[in-house]
Amino acid sequence: MPRFLQSALAGLVLAAAVAMPALADGPTEEIAPTGKLRVAIAISPAGGAFWSTKTEAGYAGVPVDLGKEMAAQLGVPVEYVVHQNSGQITDAASKGTWDVTWLPRDPERETKMMFGPIYEVADATYIVKAGSNVTNFATLDQPGIKVAAVNATTTMRGAIAHLKNAKVTGYQTYDEIFGLLKSGEIDAFALSRDQLNKMAQKIPGTRVLDETFKKTVTAVAVPLGHGQALAFVTRFMTEATTNGTLRKAYDNNGLKDTPIRTE
Repeated sequence: MPRFLQSALAGLVLAAAVAMPALADGPTEEIAPTGKLRVAIAISPAGGAFWSTKTEAGYAGVPVDLGKEMAAQLGVPVEYVVHQNSGQITDAASKGTWDVTWLPRDPERETKMMFGPIYEVADATYIVKAGSNVTNFATLDQPGIKVAAVNATTTMRGAIAHLKNAKVTGYQTYDEIFGLLKSGEIDAFALSRDQLNKMAQKIPGTRVLDETFKKTVTAVAVPLGHGQALAFVTRFMTEATTNGTLRKAYDNNGLKDTPIRTE
């Protein structure tokens, strides 16, 4: 083979090796086995540190921004896998449909996925419908009171444990519960305080109760058995917290006045 062809071939091999480092190492093979980083997100109009929103350009949210940055570090494209709530993301953890997510952590979920650093600690409480006589937890927890929660979520499990007399019912979407509260078909909705404060602004006459029944912690997560992926996302979140990436994601999504709260 002529020397110039040998040199050209060697150059191509070297270029290919340089172009594919991310796909060749162990952590990336585990965290992005399809050649893309599949980020599981849950959609609601409220946004926040966990929820994402649908936009004309695609999706927006703290997990959306973090997923994009993580994919860039890995050198792979990002793909958002959309769910209606965190319970659906949890149920899909063993199905191989997503690679990384950011969602509330609790003991039940720890049996289905592996969690990295916490980046949000939120107060969970209730919003009551317009015209309600409910003013606190004691007057809320009465027979005949209908309380809604997003199905199979940490907050729903917390509300069921907290309320001994009121009935807690799970619904699939934030939008559905919003409509039920606005029409007065339910008495209250359990969710994080920051989300409920936004809802109260949209439904005149509703009131967010002052008390807190649960602290909800939100963290990065990967499916069970993905130890190398967990090590990578843990390092990513630790660095994102210190280098401003997480703060920028908060600021870009309407959370400029929201502090980053870790354990």
